[in-house]
Amino acid sequence: MKKHRDGSISVKPVISPKPYHTIRWLLEERMAKDSGAPAVHLQRALSGEWHALTIEEFVADVYRMARALAGLGFKHGDRIGILASTSYQWLLLDCAALHIGVITVPIYETNSRHQIDWMVEDSEIRQIFTDTRAHATITDSVTEGRIPPAIVMEEGWREKLDIEGAKVSDKELKAMMEAVVSDDIATVIYTSGTTGRPKGVQLTQGNFVHTILASQKSEPEITMNPKGKLLLFLPMAHVMGRIVAYIGVTCRISTGFVGNMHNLLSDLDSFKPTLLVVVPRVLEKIYNASEAKAGAGFKRKIFRWAADIAVQDSRKTFKGPWFMMKRAFARKAVHSKIREAMGGHIEFAISAGAPLGTRLGHFFRGIGLTVVEGYGLTETTGPAVATRAAKPVLGTVGIPFPGMSVKIASDGEVLLKGLGLFPGYLNDEKTTREALRDGWFHTGDLGELDAKGNLTITGRKKHLIVTAGGKNVSPAILEDKLASHPLISQVVVVGDRRPFVGALITLDTQMLPSWLKSHGEEKMPASEAMKNKAVLDSLQRAIDRTNKQVSRAESIRKFVILPGDFTQDNGLLTPSLKVRRDKVLREYHDVIDELYGGPEGEEKFADKKHHK
Repeated sequence: MKKHRDGSISVKPVISPKPYHTIRWLLEERMAKDSGAPAVHLQRALSGEWHALTIEEFVADVYRMARALAGLGFKHGDRIGILASTSYQWLLLDCAALHIGVITVPIYETNSRHQIDWMVEDSEIRQIFTDTRAHATITDSVTEGRIPPAIVMEEGWREKLDIEGAKVSDKELKAMMEAVVSDDIATVIYTSGTTGRPKGVQLTQGNFVHTILASQKSEPEITMNPKGKLLLFLPMAHVMGRIVAYIGVTCRISTGFVGNMHNLLSDLDSFKPTLLVVVPRVLEKIYNASEAKAGAGFKRKIFRWAADIAVQDSRKTFKGPWFMMKRAFARKAVHSKIREAMGGHIEFAISAGAPLGTRLGHFFRGIGLTVVEGYGLTETTGPAVATRAAKPVLGTVGIPFPGMSVKIASDGEVLLKGLGLFPGYLNDEKTTREALRDGWFHTGDLGELDAKGNLTITGRKKHLIVTAGGKNVSPAILEDKLASHPLISQVVVVGDRRPFVGALITLDTQMLPSWLKSHGEEKMPASEAMKNKAVLDSLQRAIDRTNKQVSRAESIRKFVILPGDFTQDNGLLTPSLKVRRDKVLREYHDVIDELYGGPEGEEKFADKKHHK
């Protein structure tokens, strides 16, 4: 790692980029070095059992699919859409397309018809592949004959495509594959965005190769472990799910796929992963669910004591035989049960998308699960910065990946540069010029670098609140802290041009019943719980604890519980589960006015205590 005069931090690349650095090259490298190793695991529909495909079997499957795509008439530079849940078929189709230079355009299952229509028009998609006839019906109704009907990846679809593939000779297929180079566009990923029309982020084959090689160098304990098993349930339409899937097949681990989290506990039990890739909310839910399962009274005290032991063990604050005895009891009584619920073999979790609380990071490390935090965007091909599994600096997102540089602009914005950086937005030179200035990508995030080059993300530049008193407030600091409370599903901090800071809170209806039971309260619906004194008091205490982390001018003075949660269906969450802040503020502007005693500029100064 090197620090430069302009204050930037960089880590040198793993290798110098070459034209032949493509996904195909990475797979050939793995076959040469890791012959016969399991690459993917497929789950049988009826029995639920898993069986492995070796790297050679996977590559043969990719070639078979690439031949079929060529037989269908797809050529270098053509674009196809993929609308499907996370699955082996998703990866197979994508990888085959990349082998012959066909560009893939992921479509989220939650994208609206209007968004799908825009993607088809903007990227000139020639064909859409879906995993269900229901999805095909949607896309066909949107495209209205502009492109052929969707191809459904259902039983027997591969055999039908093989008929087309038979038209392509080995020589023709080889020529198509050898024509692909690292600078070729591999994919166009439309950012869900919190506002405005989605932008098509173009990523090259070289971008993917760089990020994969950087992960091998940075996180060898995770990516180069022959016994490593990844269970992937993140949507592959998202850049993180996609890059992790390729890490799984091109490094030395193996990957299993599940389309959703409905049966996650049974999937964890049957697959027994060593690695998960999650958003922080999943880890928070695991912790909160474990505490709720402990119940009330003595068992709850034991859980919290064991949690403290895990944190102390991670922080190395205590040593000696007495602490070792306490740790042994905590591991047997509590820690082992949490690990068992996650399959029993879990060693690592990669957390991205939002900051993970420092205490929670210490808790999981203390029970034997190292959490690696990363930071990146679609425009950086996923992770550009990450903590290192061998020695993570909790509370930060770590140092740059090899081949990447980071610096902080004068206004606090995080800037990124390097081999993972996208070449530009599709058909949008103006936005590309605004985002890429002097070679640096302006992320829109605010952050800080410590003396050792570790990056901490403090919020979003455009979300910065300026109160009526002129105080700058970063909502993320408050929101991330509050989100760890078991009753809270979502938080949006408000207060721009207002006399004080407030908060909109939604309840976690899944956790509510167990929380009420463990706190001696009667069972009740969320509509009653939002007025319940015990619930309100617990939330106020959480806010009081959070306020200790900031100045009085930045502290939350009042809050209100909203009657419903933010979801993708109501348009208040993006497909990557980020809050659409601007939409929330518009949707609940009357509630916000009431929180402040009137519309902006007409507020009556409110007393701090208590809650709405």
